[in-house]
Amino acid sequence: MTAPAVPAGPVTVDAPDRIARPLLTQSWLDLAFLHWALPPEDVAGLLPEGTVPDTLDGVTYVGLVAFRMHRVGWFRLPGIPYLGSFPETNVRLYSVDAQGRRGVVFRSLDASRLIPVALARSCFRLPYVWSRMAVRTGPDGTVSYASSRRWPGPRGARSRITVRPGEPLTEPGELEHFLTARWGLHSTLFGRPLHLPNAHPRWPLHRAELLDCDEDLITAAGVPAPQGPPVSVLYSPGVPVRFGAPASGGRAGARTGVRRDGRG
Repeated sequence: MTAPAVPAGPVTVDAPDRIARPLLTQSWLDLAFLHWALPPEDVAGLLPEGTVPDTLDGVTYVGLVAFRMHRVGWFRLPGIPYLGSFPETNVRLYSVDAQGRRGVVFRSLDASRLIPVALARSCFRLPYVWSRMAVRTGPDGTVSYASSRRWPGPRGARSRITVRPGEPLTEPGELEHFLTARWGLHSTLFGRPLHLPNAHPRWPLHRAELLDCDEDLITAAGVPAPQGPPVSVLYSPGVPVRFGAPASGGRAGARTGVRRDGRG
C-alpha cells in the first residue's frame, strides 16, 4: 500500500464544510450500521486509485448500512417525493486520499428505484444496483430491512437485517466516530480520482441489538466474508444531508475533532 501524500486529517464530529450551495440534498432515515473489522491489506486492492484503507488501531472496517433515503433533491430545489424516496443498503469501506481526507468507498449500493439507480451509475459512476427492498418497523420497536437484487447483479444477492434500537449514546466513543463521522466519498470518474464532500448535523446514535442478519452483499461486493458477529451495531433515526460539488484536490479543513486517542 502507498501512504497518502500527507497524514490523514483528524476524525471530526462536525462537518468541516457547511456546503452553502449544495449539489444534492436528501435525508437518511432509520439507519442500521453493522461493522466488521478487517486487515487493511485484505481490501487495499478494492479502493480507488489515490486512496488507501483508513485504519484505527491497525485495522480497517467493512460496513453494511441499511436505511431509508428520503426526498433526494438537486441544488436547493424541493426533494422529489416518490422517485427520491426509497430503501437503500450499501457495502462500504473506509479510505484516506492523497490530501489526507478521510472518506468512504462504496462497493455496492442497493436501491429500490430504477431511475435513481440508472442516474447514479451514469452520472457519478457509483455502483448502484436495482433491488426489491423493504424497511419495516415492528410494534415492539424493532426495525427490519430486506433486499433482493434485480439488476445488474449478481441477481438474487440479498440481505435481511433486524435490529432493536437501544438507549441513545450520549458520548459516542472513538470507534463510533471513526465509523460514522465521514464527510465525503471517494470514487473514480472518467479515470480520475473523485472526492464528493457531504455535511449534516451530528449523528444521533443509539446502541442496537442485532436480532437477525442473513446477507451475501458483502461477498458479492468482492469483500472477504466477515468472520463472526459484527464488532459494532448502531442505529440512528437519521439526519438531513447536503452534498457539495465533486473535487479532486485540496484538503478539507476541520473544526471540532476527536484525536486518534479518542479525546476531543
